[in-house]
Amino acid sequence: MTTFTQEPEMTVMPDEMNGNSAGGYDANVTEALTFVEERIASRPRVGIVLGSGLGSIADAVENAAAIPYGDIPHWPRTTAQGHAGRLVFGDMEGVNVVVMQGRVHHYEGYSAGELTFPMRVLGELGISTLFATNASGGINLGYKPGDLVAVYDHINFMGINSLAGRNNEKWGPRFPDMTYAYDREYLEMLESAAMEEKISLRRGVYIAFSGPSFETPAEIRMARVMGADIVGMSTIPEVLAANHMNIRVAAVSCVANLAAGVKPEKLHHQEVLDSMTRAACSMERLLRAFLRKIS
Repeated sequence: MTTFTQEPEMTVMPDEMNGNSAGGYDANVTEALTFVEERIASRPRVGIVLGSGLGSIADAVENAAAIPYGDIPHWPRTTAQGHAGRLVFGDMEGVNVVVMQGRVHHYEGYSAGELTFPMRVLGELGISTLFATNASGGINLGYKPGDLVAVYDHINFMGINSLAGRNNEKWGPRFPDMTYAYDREYLEMLESAAMEEKISLRRGVYIAFSGPSFETPAEIRMARVMGADIVGMSTIPEVLAANHMNIRVAAVSCVANLAAGVKPEKLHHQEVLDSMTRAACSMERLLRAFLRKIS
């Protein structure tokens, strides 16, 4: 694997990244885009976001070239454990892909604009499909750690909307529709791929809180009443930006642990990472089968 490096630049402050400064945010996206374009051989078709503990899937990319987030102008740096922080370009199952080996989160102190920045750059690179993954807590009492869940809808309980701020009409409308935020054809492809690979795949509604604290048992009971099956602290900002840019979305979550109050034990992040490491093989098989279908 080829890795490009250079001296990291200063991180842009949140007030410069929230999308409200006239042209500043757009110019930063353009600068990051130009930097990346100069270092890749071909434009990717599919963007893949790897959640906590799933970074090893990037090792399956063929003809790979990696760019650390810290080298890309204005790209937000991940500080969360289990997120390597690299863009990996190459091929999987004959499809040109770009893999985000880790993501940034609102709980790391990033603004709405910073959370969408990677998706803006990938959208400008030309991806037409987003395959997002994450680790989640199981709210549905029928779920168990290790289960894979195809997300078919979400509840944004993060307290922010990542599309807030000045709207760039080139990217999408001021008020994008979210009726089918998760592409229904892709959902059927995922389920067909899972069946072919003999992988158990559930359908579920994902709810996101801002974190970094795990949810309280009372919050989980509320989420269950609201219709949520799984809970996490990510993904929705990326999905909003992708839909805004007319990028089709498929999302698969891995139940890393049972949510607070489902069992008497306290929750620990290491439990999440350990569960995701064990689930990485099944997630990679599902991803490969999905890519074969869309190719």
